[in-house]
Amino acid sequence: MLTITKRLEFDSGHRIPDHKSQCRNLHGHRYVLEITLQGEPVNRPGESDHGMLMDFSDVKRLAKEHLVDPWDHAFLVYEGDLAVRELLDKLPGHKTVVLPRIPTAENLAAIAFETLRPLYVERFGNHLRLQRVRLYETPTCWADFEADAAA
Repeated sequence: MLTITKRLEFDSGHRIPDHKSQCRNLHGHRYVLEITLQGEPVNRPGESDHGMLMDFSDVKRLAKEHLVDPWDHAFLVYEGDLAVRELLDKLPGHKTVVLPRIPTAENLAAIAFETLRPLYVERFGNHLRLQRVRLYETPTCWADFEADAAA
């Protein structure tokens, strides 16, 4: 099996409510999302994606529509962080994404995987599947969520 990876970037704010250090404060990151797909090249002569697992532009389009654009320049807040949710609700037109888990890098990688997994499905018999989501919170810190963990 072959793999391909598409890298996208976005900016978001968050906080870790019970963190022992500075991450309990409102702050933001330049996140980097890597989407790794596994499969076999499409074998359909005459098709635009012949010889590819999936056209990189299609990988990007789906990720932007369903994850990157909703999270970009938004504040990612845990549904149980009521004080911050109340504060954000008072800001007219503020872009807030309420999440079922605390927005740690680990949880965001898992949520990203769960969101994107059904979008990258087998096409033309090439056994395409989402293999891994890697989410960089900083250039030196990241979390991976892999297909085996989702089984």
